[in-house]
Amino acid sequence: MFEKSSWIRLPRNVVVGHGVLSETTAAIDELHLHGTPLLVTSPTPNEVAGQRVADQFEDAGWGVETVVIEEASFESVQRVIDVANEVNPGYLVGVGGGKAIDIAKMASDEIGRGFVSIPTAASHDGIVSGRGSVPEEDTRHSVAAEPPLAVVADTEIIADAPWELTTAGCADIISNYTAVEDWRLAQRLQNVEFHEYAATLAEMTAEMLVDNADTIRPGLEESSWVVVKALVSSGVAMSIADSSRPASGAEHLFSHQLDRIAPGAALHGHQVGVGSIITEYLHGGDWRGIRDALATIGAPTTADELGIDAETVVEALTTAHEIRDRYTILGNGMSRAAAYEAAETTKVI
Repeated sequence: MFEKSSWIRLPRNVVVGHGVLSETTAAIDELHLHGTPLLVTSPTPNEVAGQRVADQFEDAGWGVETVVIEEASFESVQRVIDVANEVNPGYLVGVGGGKAIDIAKMASDEIGRGFVSIPTAASHDGIVSGRGSVPEEDTRHSVAAEPPLAVVADTEIIADAPWELTTAGCADIISNYTAVEDWRLAQRLQNVEFHEYAATLAEMTAEMLVDNADTIRPGLEESSWVVVKALVSSGVAMSIADSSRPASGAEHLFSHQLDRIAPGAALHGHQVGVGSIITEYLHGGDWRGIRDALATIGAPTTADELGIDAETVVEALTTAHEIRDRYTILGNGMSRAAAYEAAETTKVI
């Protein structure tokens, strides 16, 4: 029996395909948004797409204000908020990879304005999810925020993004397998609220990439389409669950701990991908299948490929459970011996 009601907030328009950046104003116009758009981007995405979007707004007679941020930080979020307080925008538009979109998302949530997501790379499922992630000193904060009102994903632009960003997005999606297993485990052992539909959707997105791993290749727009569709589905699963549980379990705790121990060593998606190999082993599942899919796509499967050493992997595994109050297969922590055994058996180290 349901004990509470909940709102499921999903994007109202999702436009994906070749050259759809030119349809940005049309997609926004259908939302009946009013006021000046505040465009949030970073240097390279601004050159690739941001200025083109700004020109569209100007051509439509809407006017536009632009903020170019250099790094993902709470200072950047505050800078966008300060500009928003000056110009009183009707809505925000995030143009870029995870950095610009997360900053726009968090700022829009703070000022109570909607935002539109325009990804220039398929690096993680934050392009459509209701969470933002920002590093601070030796840790990374995941913050709840509103999901975008619309997503405009131009596969021509995304196909030209650095390939490692796409493989990171693939790995992030494939890790849904272990995230959902952890969620089910938490439901059985801790009576955590569980949503079967959201879990099934998250698993289907992971399966989509594993089944199509041998067709995902650099420079192919078809590959970009498959990855973007999976990222959108994963974000929708989180919105349905009103939680990051469908896409975040022990493999994400492992990645967050790596961010503390070895900041900047590897991309988030690559770290969770390697983490999912180990956590799938701990669940007694098909960890080889996950490893092989990651390898086929070109994502890292070992500590060496992440740029970290064996001791760092073991330290992250034995302390990851301390990151947040989220029950996973890691329980109350792994012993060093167990961590070594898991990492060595899966050939991560």
